[in-house]
Amino acid sequence: MAQDEGATALPWPEPDPDDVTFLEPPTCPQCGSDIRIYPTIYDRWVSLATRELPAKDVPQRFRWRLVQLPSPYSPVVTDVVAVRVRGIDPLPGEPVIPAHQMLCSAEEVERQHVKGQADT
Repeated sequence: MAQDEGATALPWPEPDPDDVTFLEPPTCPQCGSDIRIYPTIYDRWVSLATRELPAKDVPQRFRWRLVQLPSPYSPVVTDVVAVRVRGIDPLPGEPVIPAHQMLCSAEEVERQHVKGQADT
């Protein structure tokens, strides 16, 4: 399921509480773009784009949302997880977060290269 949904990112490293150095935001190792890495509800991690797009511009298999998880005894949000948009399709103008896989220029070049080899 994780492979099919593109949830194959490595977890964001836990910072050392005693380390005061600046922690750089993650970047895609293939294209160098900024990404956001979030856990999923099934203990895998997914690389997401840094901006939301309207649902009409994102293919269904790349649509994600972030869900805030509050503490059971407090209104404070304790965690955020990524959830695939399924079941009920969002309205065309409703914002969703695309998987970085959709926007990665390096993966697009590789897909076109593989497609070109298959055509010959």
